[in-house]
Amino acid sequence: MTRQRLFELIQSRASYLCVGLDTDAEKIPAFLRDQFPDPLWEFNRRIIDATRPYCVAYKPNLAFYEALGTAGWELLEKTVRYIGPDHFIIADAKRGDIGNTSRLYAKAFFEQLPCDAVTVAPYMGQDSVTPFLGFPGKWVILLALTSNPGSADFQFAQQPEGIPLYRKVARQAMQWAGPDELMFVVGATHPEDLRQLRQEAPDYFFLVPGVGAQGGDLNAISQAGLHAGGGLLVNASRSILYASSGPDFAEAAAAEAQALQLEMQQILEGKGGGEVAK
Repeated sequence: MTRQRLFELIQSRASYLCVGLDTDAEKIPAFLRDQFPDPLWEFNRRIIDATRPYCVAYKPNLAFYEALGTAGWELLEKTVRYIGPDHFIIADAKRGDIGNTSRLYAKAFFEQLPCDAVTVAPYMGQDSVTPFLGFPGKWVILLALTSNPGSADFQFAQQPEGIPLYRKVARQAMQWAGPDELMFVVGATHPEDLRQLRQEAPDYFFLVPGVGAQGGDLNAISQAGLHAGGGLLVNASRSILYASSGPDFAEAAAAEAQALQLEMQQILEGKGGGEVAK
């Protein structure tokens, strides 16, 4: 998917919501396990159908699929193909290796699966990232500043340039690729840091996890990170997927997604408590 197409989806749906498909066999409603031969697929299918109108992206977290072995890979492929081309599909794989290994990871997600983007860890440097680049319409989403408490262990380490490590990562990565094929992960629990990074990377998309169950504030991160055409993909997973444990789980997921979409619509229209960042 091109950057222009992603902008168009955000504007037409008045949403920059990404639904994280962290499908946990232990958390899906019990009746699915009792009534369906493939309960995880039934769960994913209903969640996707319920939330399609309110989001522009889906993000399967590969750990939840890989842990299931062959059946998990089959579920992943079935899921991403069901999502289809009208939503941006992110393989949340957090891969990080070099040379041919990274190139084969890229082929797995971009050629064998119809994913638009893959999350990549930058710790090994440029030659662990560039093999993922150069696939037309495909994206690298580079881990820069994550939302977990352990992000403080390394990501805020001060560098000789007088900036924290996550900003050095972003500065360096912007020399490898432009905003048509590179995004950054920036956690919702760091709105002021997100604002600083937006100043340094005004044209790049940010994937922002941490809204919902992790406590990130949608309005705060939107005011810090949105630009005129969008520029954010805000992910919510557990708060949508597990909004209900009963037979109404899909309806509850739709309600949660719609509530976020309506808040996003207000923000995009400039009514969310301040002027959207340019």
